[in-house]
Amino acid sequence: MLALITLPVSAFTVRQLVIAFVVTAAFTLVARWLRGVSNSGAAAGAVVSFLIYLGAGPAGFVALVTVFVVTWASTRWRYRQKQHLGIAEKRGGRRASQVLANIGIAALCALMHAFHPGQALYLLAMAAALSEAAADTVSSEIGQASSGNARLITTWKQVPAGSDGGISPVGTLAGIAAATVVSLVCAFTHLLPWTWFAISVFAPVTGMVADSVMGATLERHGFLNNDLVNFLSTCIAAATAFAFIKPL
Repeated sequence: MLALITLPVSAFTVRQLVIAFVVTAAFTLVARWLRGVSNSGAAAGAVVSFLIYLGAGPAGFVALVTVFVVTWASTRWRYRQKQHLGIAEKRGGRRASQVLANIGIAALCALMHAFHPGQALYLLAMAAALSEAAADTVSSEIGQASSGNARLITTWKQVPAGSDGGISPVGTLAGIAAATVVSLVCAFTHLLPWTWFAISVFAPVTGMVADSVMGATLERHGFLNNDLVNFLSTCIAAATAFAFIKPL
């Protein structure tokens, strides 16, 4: 068992481990300075960032940074308006539970790739999970700030902006755009082949829709909290990617 646990680490040189540590530490400090994460969120983010860098390399880390940039920007967009509505993200940043809920699955996929470097499918699943995290956050933040009302995805009844399971055309398009941006970064950095680009966009959009459905049903009735809904939606995105391509 110990050999299995230490196998991925032994595959890396000291230089690679040091670079991964320095790069992810610097990123964590910047994220905390920008108030994108709280102290606990920074600690959790440092761990998952380190795993993503080791398992997916610099290209995977660039994809992670892209997710942070687009989500941070969407959270700050029209922030005062969202504050007035009472739906703004706290200025302290995302907590550890939120960080793990959004990118924990991506880190797990990167770790699996470290165990099985020949299985590029794990990178596709990681990209799908990261893209879903971006799509979900951006769709919510942009949708809430663009309209005072939304439609419940299950019944299409009008609900206040920020309601669990509420969607809007602007928010949905913004979410798709976010997933596309992250997927483009993954393709341009050669993390994924261009032949997988469509899957890398479709899978996270599927997860984003599932997130809204779970929000309108399970979360709205108190069966799940927002962190669990976000975690499950990234799982669905990764699983959808797996469904399209069989492991080698």
